[in-house]
Amino acid sequence: MKNRFWQLNNHPVGTDFAAALSLEEGPLTQPGDGEVLIKNEMLSLDAGTRLWMTPRTDGYQPPIPLGSPIMGLALGRVEASGHPDFKEGDLVRAFGQWADYSLVQPELADLRKMDETVTDPRQHFGVLGMNGWTALWGLTETANAKPGDTVVISAAAGATGILACQIAKMMGCTVYGIAGGPDKCRFLVEELGLDGAIDYKGGNLDADLAAIEGGIDVYFDNVGGPVLEAVLPNMAMYGRIAICGSVAGYDSSVTPRGPATFDQILMKRLTVIGFFSPDFSDQGDRLTAQLRKSLDDGMLDIPFDTTHGLENTLTAYAKLFTGGNIGKVIVDLKA
Repeated sequence: MKNRFWQLNNHPVGTDFAAALSLEEGPLTQPGDGEVLIKNEMLSLDAGTRLWMTPRTDGYQPPIPLGSPIMGLALGRVEASGHPDFKEGDLVRAFGQWADYSLVQPELADLRKMDETVTDPRQHFGVLGMNGWTALWGLTETANAKPGDTVVISAAAGATGILACQIAKMMGCTVYGIAGGPDKCRFLVEELGLDGAIDYKGGNLDADLAAIEGGIDVYFDNVGGPVLEAVLPNMAMYGRIAICGSVAGYDSSVTPRGPATFDQILMKRLTVIGFFSPDFSDQGDRLTAQLRKSLDDGMLDIPFDTTHGLENTLTAYAKLFTGGNIGKVIVDLKA
């Protein structure tokens, strides 16, 4: 049997992923002792993997070596198992490969069995997945958001942002979302019921942030860069910033820089904390249970931007960096 997989050949420049990645084919390796082979059914496309494609060694994840398969979150069925805890046919989620099949070591890949009573299996990537975990943890644990707080969320029409917006509203916060373009802003207000939406492409970001009465108590940051720079002067005294993403700095061809308004951290006595999903993966069962209740109660949901076919993965992936999606970007591999 053969396995198709996306391979990293060069470090991408900008969004020209086709010049850096190629779809390859090789023999399908059977699992050895302690390994599990998964037939992927869906791939989760996440902006954080962009950093893994750079040569940077100062990230939370070592860079992917050139000539290696691209890693990413996958959902599928166990095809064959050399591990006693997983059997053929189990529905599982793991950090595998952008491929038809993922060969993983469970302990290293965070391999987990999924609850098959979930009506829509895509939610294992959505409300019940890493994006849901990140949104819930970032607001409640990292930022310590409280009822009555004014919360601003960047990339608010993305997967983590949409969920963070809904969770903050459920907590009794006043919520503003930052997104690119009138369609996304309209979605945030009309579909999610936010108190306001700010179009960072509209040319009035500074003024729109300054118009938020009382300042920003909590900023949930998914992007960094100029947006963070604009937010800092508009934070309330003793505000909290939870940083879970910095998409603006993931391109290795762009020199990272700190915000020119950095001194506002001192002037406003702000608390700024970065966090990643590996920090709280041990809390996954608890977070999933809490999110599942909100999903089942109809309080929490997410739209899916679905692309079909492994060969079309790069088209879907580019949406994360060009603003071409609302909600969770996935690739469906089922025939």
